[in-house]
Amino acid sequence: MNKWDKIFGSEDFAYGTDPNDFLAENAHLIPQGKVLCLADGEGRNGVHLASLGHQVISLDSSEVGLAKATKLAEQRGLEIEPLLQDLSDYRFPVNEFSGVVSIFCHLPPLLRNQVYSQVAQSLKPGGVLLVEAYTPAQLKNDTGGPPIEELLASLESLLPELKDLDIKLGHEIERDVVEGRLHTGKASVVQIIATKK
Repeated sequence: MNKWDKIFGSEDFAYGTDPNDFLAENAHLIPQGKVLCLADGEGRNGVHLASLGHQVISLDSSEVGLAKATKLAEQRGLEIEPLLQDLSDYRFPVNEFSGVVSIFCHLPPLLRNQVYSQVAQSLKPGGVLLVEAYTPAQLKNDTGGPPIEELLASLESLLPELKDLDIKLGHEIERDVVEGRLHTGKASVVQIIATKK
């Protein structure tokens, strides 16, 4: 059983069932079509995108999380495609997705570079990448996210990895995040919206 199977093993939803605020506010920017949700966990973001008419692939390394995601979708009369996969083994298809969503998907720098450098090729022209992640400044808040600096992302570290995309929004901000029992309180985050040229 991996770490995330344990986290997602309780009856409740670790991060709630509502979508991430940043995603909810900007989902209208994603063209209709197939959307890949990275580290979608228990499915709150993937299910929201499915409710907007997207064909959603919820990728996660937790079988327990994906089972809950599938059930959440079914409860709402929706469908998602669960994909049990470790991102270190995933090879992004070419010109496949209208959108790629990365919400609090924290990876070691080498793996993050490998993942984000493949996003551009996987998007169709005009496709959109949405990213929200905790920055190193989050370590002082203790309100969620990994307690290891190398797993946190700054705008400066992300921009070179997204060099093949057109950055529409890129900033670091402090905001209140209220997402279940594991993400609640003042948070230091980086937010990016990028499109394929």
